[in-house]
Amino acid sequence: MTTMHTWEKVDAYITERLIEQDEVLEQVLANNKKADLPAIDVAPNQGKLLNMYAQMIGASRILEIGTLGGYSTVWMARALPELGQLVTLELDPHHAEVAGQNIALAGLSHKVEIRVGEALEQLAKLEAEGAAPFDLIFIDADKPNNPQYLQWALRFSRPGTVIVGDNVIRDGEVTNKHSTDPRVQGVRRFMDLLAEEPRVTATALQTVGAKGYDGFVLGIVKE
Repeated sequence: MTTMHTWEKVDAYITERLIEQDEVLEQVLANNKKADLPAIDVAPNQGKLLNMYAQMIGASRILEIGTLGGYSTVWMARALPELGQLVTLELDPHHAEVAGQNIALAGLSHKVEIRVGEALEQLAKLEAEGAAPFDLIFIDADKPNNPQYLQWALRFSRPGTVIVGDNVIRDGEVTNKHSTDPRVQGVRRFMDLLAEEPRVTATALQTVGAKGYDGFVLGIVKE
């Protein structure tokens, strides 16, 4: 039987073969650990995937909902052109402070804006400020609010905008309609909205690896 140990070994193999050794990103993870942030960053191969998505669509504006220590932020911001911008939203001031230091370490402070506070409030402020549409939107925050984050993502989209939602399989619990876990129910409502939304075409992939059994949603805004 395939085990978690096997998944971790394969992720390590992929990282060793295909992900360039990067002292800055390694230091970012070390800084997050030292600051007692939860070890829930995306894996290196997932971070590079986000970077490649941004490159493939030529993203110049990225919105990230859920910063943590800025590991995924650095991956995505590196794909931006010189005048590109990434706006990232973080609830916890301590996490945001660590992320700011990590983003500065990566030399990306001029491309990244960290907004601290409830994400739904920050999204409303962005709209009030007349923020332009984003090319890539990465949703990786509190799962019970995923349906609202999707609705906001659509308001900040244009045709061709790519929306990525992380942690949508949750050890397979996404299939359990009777789950009492609000994170699972949030993801299920998120999936239902995607299924019903005519402006988006989407799919989801299951993943296994160093982060366990999970997966992500990938959607493209049509109109």
